[in-house]
Amino acid sequence: MRRSSLAVAVVAALLLAPVPALAAPGDPPAGSASLLDSPELDELQRRAAAVQADLQRRQARVLEARAALDAARAAAAQAEADIAVAEAELARARAEVARHASAVYRDAGEVTALTVLLGGGGPGDVVAAAGLLDAAERHAAAVVGAAERRRQEAAARRSEAESVRATARARAAELTGQIEELEAAAAAATRQLEAAVAAADRELGRQRAEQRAAGREAAAAWRDRLDRLAAAGADLPPAAALRDPAAGLPEGLEPLPAADGGAQAGAAQLPGSPLVVLPAETVAAVSAAVDALDRPYAAGATGPGAWSCGGLVQAVHAAAGIDLPRDQAGLYAVTTPVDPADVLPGDLVFLGDGTAGLGNVGIALDGRTVLAADARAGAVVVGRPAASRVLAVGRPSLGRRPAAAAPGPSAGTLPVECGAVRHPPSTTGGRAWGGFPNGLVPPGSMCPLGVAGHLLRCDAAAAYRELAAAFAGAFGRPLCITDSYRTYAAQVRLYGEKPELAAVPGTSEHGWGLAVDLCGGVERFGTPEYAWMVAEAGRFGFVHPGWADPGSGREEPWHWEYAGG
Repeated sequence: MRRSSLAVAVVAALLLAPVPALAAPGDPPAGSASLLDSPELDELQRRAAAVQADLQRRQARVLEARAALDAARAAAAQAEADIAVAEAELARARAEVARHASAVYRDAGEVTALTVLLGGGGPGDVVAAAGLLDAAERHAAAVVGAAERRRQEAAARRSEAESVRATARARAAELTGQIEELEAAAAAATRQLEAAVAAADRELGRQRAEQRAAGREAAAAWRDRLDRLAAAGADLPPAAALRDPAAGLPEGLEPLPAADGGAQAGAAQLPGSPLVVLPAETVAAVSAAVDALDRPYAAGATGPGAWSCGGLVQAVHAAAGIDLPRDQAGLYAVTTPVDPADVLPGDLVFLGDGTAGLGNVGIALDGRTVLAADARAGAVVVGRPAASRVLAVGRPSLGRRPAAAAPGPSAGTLPVECGAVRHPPSTTGGRAWGGFPNGLVPPGSMCPLGVAGHLLRCDAAAAYRELAAAFAGAFGRPLCITDSYRTYAAQVRLYGEKPELAAVPGTSEHGWGLAVDLCGGVERFGTPEYAWMVAEAGRFGFVHPGWADPGSGREEPWHWEYAGG
């Protein structure tokens, strides 16, 4: 049987198993707090996450099956050796029995009282000869008996070994048959998942194109708003000057009506004009957020190469002089709320629902459009979420309120972060991002490295391009790369070929689009290229993991991972 067969059974066993429930039946679609909606992506995430979870659960059973198969083969080999030993012992015992029987017969036929007397012996010689004959017969009988017992024991061991061999061969044949069946099913299931990834990727590409166009329109609308304010001669007052309209507003401004009939805090308007005047800090924050449109999303990222939803909100406000937390729950907790009917540019829009709780935060650009670093979209995008998804609206320019707990998910429901369901990570360290399972990331949500179709998560791709440029400057040639993002199917194939080296399918760092395998000298310890990577790669966020270092037992000088920074 091919060595890869049992490795493929790792995957097949899960794909054929009943799909476990990862959350309560009320678990909302992955896009419930996202600016990107995709039924295809929802279905891909549900199916693939179930496969990943089942992989972890069943891996122990697969290892047990491999051990049983190895034990069966070892037992069969030992049985063959035991049979050979038993056959040799039996042959020696038979030869010994025959030899002693022949000697007894020969001696008994020649040594008699008559032959002794006829040979000139006296009565004493006859007695001695008789004793010798008796002793010889007893010794021969003992030797023959011992040899016969050894023959019987050897025959019994041979019989037992033949039984063990038959059992081991039957077990090996049974496992081989099961593995071959699972291998065929695994191939079919993997093709189905690949088809689902392709469908989701096509839909993602279509929506991303629409969102890029919408982003350009939103940016143009924001610039037009600023141009009209400038043309009207409006000065942008500081936030403190607009917080209490009842106490007075800067000269030339009047209160902005609120939905409840009063005046809105934190904004004003020009007399006789529909132009809304916002605080200078708010305008600066929104302008910086608009400049970040189409930058890649990355969990926990704080820019400028990539952003998380909270990281973007916190960073653009910090640059404008407003101190805020950088996580969606923290932002919800301290931002002063306003009536959603009064939403203005710069307000924070908190998205989610009653089941999943808070799931995203973005910045309003107008009464309907929201800008956010969205995990599902994989970038900073704009969208128009349904009113039913708006949990709350907050105005950072009004200062902090007493902390209030953010709505969390109901019991048994997976949390949502930056617009994507946060599935349990399938590898230590929580490297999952975008709600995608390992190895099943739609290519459209990643970015090219500019080399032979290689892809990484967009922030990692940007860092790699900078790393490669620095390497080329140092060595006068391009940085050589052999592997980057590795699909789930590719992980299965590699695990089948090199189970002692490859990660279990669904756990590889390559499956997150966060690892590269390099060549051109980097693949060998002690070379100038490897030494350069050790000294310089950290500046670009790439590290050589400890498990791959010299003396680790699994040395891989070529393997480097993006850790951010």
